[in-house]
This record gives sequence, C-alpha cells and structure tokens, in this order.
Amino acid sequence: MSSFQGSEILHNVFVGEVDGRRRLFTRSPYPPHYGERKFGDYREWIPQRSKLGAMLIKGEKVRLERDMKMLYLGCASGTTVSHISDILDEGVIYGVEYSAKPFQKFLELAMERKNIIPILGDAGKPERYSGIVEKVDFIYQDIAQRNQVEIFRRNFQFFAEEDAEGLIFVKARSIDSTRDPEEVYSEVVEELSRSFRVLKRGSLDPYHRDHIFVYVRWKG
Repeated sequence: MSSFQGSEILHNVFVGEVDGRRRLFTRSPYPPHYGERKFGDYREWIPQRSKLGAMLIKGEKVRLERDMKMLYLGCASGTTVSHISDILDEGVIYGVEYSAKPFQKFLELAMERKNIIPILGDAGKPERYSGIVEKVDFIYQDIAQRNQVEIFRRNFQFFAEEDAEGLIFVKARSIDSTRDPEEVYSEVVEELSRSFRVLKRGSLDPYHRDHIFVYVRWKG
C-alpha cells in the first residue's frame, strides 16, 4: 500500500482505516523517526507510543495551529515532537529534555526539521533556558515527577502568552504509588485549578494505562 486517504481532524493530522483498523497519521515530507510506517506522504502516528496520539485517536480535541509557538517539556527521543512538528509547520517547538541518551536521538530529529529547537536541560529550572525560549502559545508536559504541577506552573510563569493553553499528562503511580489513582488525579486537578482554567481531563486507556491528560488555559 503506497497511498492513504482519510479525514483531516487537525492541520496535517488525518484519521483513516488501514488494514481494517482506524489509524492516525500526520502528513509529512520527512522519513520515519521511530520505526513507524509511511504511506506516501502520510506517516503513521502510533498511539501506544504517544500520549497526544492516544488522545486524538480517542476523539479528544485540542487546539494546535500551524503557526503556534510551543514549549515541550520532557520530549525524550522526540516521538511525539516529530508529529507535532508536522502540525506546526509554520511555527516552532522548543523541546526540553534532561537525559542525555534520548536527547541524542532528539537532536538528530531537530537537525532534520527547521521548526525544532532542542534544549538539554532541567524543566524544573526554566530560568536556565529563559534566554533561549520566547513567549509561547502552548506548553506540553510529559514528565513523571511528584512535583510536575509545580514544574508546569513555573514554565507558564516564565513563558506563557496571555491565554496560552497547555497539556499535562499525569501517572498516579509516579506521584504516590500507595494511594487510589482517582484520589491522586482529583488532587492534581484541584492544584491545577488554582492557576489554570481546566478545560478537560480524561483517561488515556487503553493505550496508556493509569494515565490521564489535563487540558488547561492559563489564568495569568
């Protein structure tokens, strides 16, 4: 199969049926980054490898526009960033990763793409990269730490435009493995609501078990 036809749900993001299953793709001039298949100009977005991909294949909505500026915290080797790069093809993504090993592969991706700026750094210390990152429209965080809400908030304080939006992904066991996950999630949402308007929260099952997303807008 060398071609693909589907319905566009976001700029350069398509859903369609391949091999009898509903699948997600981004339209991309670039080669595969993490072993995903490519059908012509359409690169498969594997939801088991990407929390944003899981959200979208489940029908969740998020505002991503092609000329947005985004700060991505916890980009690892760049699996999800590679697809966001296809979406924000007239924008820019500042990608922060702390671990040197996955950063090497992320750096390869950034060298291939014109709209990714890689930063090897600690997302908990935004002052250290404040000379690189400009004001952004969207902050995306995928960091499994106990203080991840505080990290998220601090980066908004440094870099968020007025009415900037964001996504934060939460794994209950990374915060407290001894408590009921729903109790942990409720506390996280309550903490977020002090600084953000919570637009939506939801589960990532069955693609990422014991995870939720929280989609927010900055109160400023």
